[in-house]
Amino acid sequence: MSSDVRVAVVGCGYWGKNLVRNFAELGALEALVDAHQPTVEALIAKHGGRALSFEAALADPGIHAVAIAAPAALHYRLAKQALEAGKHVFVEKPLALEVNEAKELCALAERLDRRLMVGHLLQYHPIFLELKTLVREGRLGRLQYVYSNRLNLGKIRREEDILWSFAPHDLSMILSLVGSEPEKVEAVGGYYLHDAIADVTTTHLAFPGGERAHVFVSWLHPFKEQKLVVVGSEAMAVFDDGEAWDRKLLLYPHKVEWKDNMPVPVKADAIPITVPQDEPLKQECLHFIDCVRTGATPRTDGREGLRVLTVLSRAAEALRQARSNGVQAPAAAAPAPAKPRVAKDYPGVMIHESAYVDPGVEIGEGSKIWHFSHILGNVTLGKNVNVGQNVVIGPKVTVGNNVKIQNNVSVYEGVTLEDGVFCGPSCVFTNVNNPRSEIARKSEYRPTLVKRGASIGANATIVCGHTLGEYCFIAAGAVVAKDVPAFALMAGVPAKRIGWMSHAGAKLGPDLVCPETGRRYRETGPNTLEEIA
Repeated sequence: MSSDVRVAVVGCGYWGKNLVRNFAELGALEALVDAHQPTVEALIAKHGGRALSFEAALADPGIHAVAIAAPAALHYRLAKQALEAGKHVFVEKPLALEVNEAKELCALAERLDRRLMVGHLLQYHPIFLELKTLVREGRLGRLQYVYSNRLNLGKIRREEDILWSFAPHDLSMILSLVGSEPEKVEAVGGYYLHDAIADVTTTHLAFPGGERAHVFVSWLHPFKEQKLVVVGSEAMAVFDDGEAWDRKLLLYPHKVEWKDNMPVPVKADAIPITVPQDEPLKQECLHFIDCVRTGATPRTDGREGLRVLTVLSRAAEALRQARSNGVQAPAAAAPAPAKPRVAKDYPGVMIHESAYVDPGVEIGEGSKIWHFSHILGNVTLGKNVNVGQNVVIGPKVTVGNNVKIQNNVSVYEGVTLEDGVFCGPSCVFTNVNNPRSEIARKSEYRPTLVKRGASIGANATIVCGHTLGEYCFIAAGAVVAKDVPAFALMAGVPAKRIGWMSHAGAKLGPDLVCPETGRRYRETGPNTLEEIA
């Protein structure tokens, strides 16, 4: 095999020798750069290529790209020099040690139209790609919680701590699965072999959509473990890289059923997910070569590396703050996840132990918050509010008294629920008309007002920017795309008024008298109803 893209590998030691082997097998290896000549000579004898200095490799017009596997402290300088020399750059994680340096590299690569790719290897692992497909296709239901363990005895470093050495791979996977960046990052660490270098860290992440994650890394662990666990509302999946290939990805179709208003776990046998076997590093190197050849954006490009680096930097700062406060992690076991605010903070309120309530939340007496729900900051819940399972509310949302929000509902910023509103299971609110994942539109949020006594049926969708009138009734599955009159019965896609409803939720006949309470109404216009005093 021979490739028209020629690559020089910079750094041929512990990990670099694997890059040498793979680029050689792909027919792309042109040169090896390393100060330790015996290592270079041995690799050339086995895989071919030429021995060059870094400067000579950059000056060689026959070399199109460099792959950097040097110590992390050198990544920024070497990558910058290579980009300025017109080379495409593959750099092992992390992209740099400072966020500003990473931003500079990204801008430089974009200005010079060079491919900049970061070696987040597990993004090219066939097992992870299949796991990502399971999540994207909804096989696990709504993503709730992700955690990873990357543990081993060694390789202990002195130029970087365990957070920077082990955690980038896991953070890259978690950010890819969740599809957003965390709004909150916390970290604690243990310093057992050196006063200034953490040997053990645990990082906790909270995301805007309510997803939670934690990453536990250690090089002081009695055995090797590389495991990623993904918990959804309908199933769970485990990527265990220590297992044989046919057992690396297991799907657990566990469920939680409700009996007598109590959750009951229903366990199921694990289902192995079959994935064709391939070497992740080979796929990563091949992807880089293809991107250089075609001009495509790498899956783990500089911007993806920057996102991971930003989270790493936030975790490192949290680590420093935790240490200054005397908080440290144990050496051999993952600490429990950060605890949510509990019911004792809110007299007369029931908050399930699996629910999260962020600081800055007001909750009225008699309210209940059930399993796996998340109340974000600056939310006000009135009295006697019932929040079901897997509900996300906030931030900056006001919910009135006596509101019922059933399972699997997200009440986003911009939505206001007045007293007595009923939100059926899995009904949907929006707050932007034309969302794009890559474009921030928080300044374009359009408000939705649901007025007193309104009911929204299961799986109905309320398009943002509209008002639902008092005591209106939205049928299950309807899509509301305009203002709704008071007492209107709305159904269909798009929803249209098909009748009138009383205060009691009974459909009114031609006489406009509630069959349950006898209350009388009259039409005062083609789409206006009022009660007769």
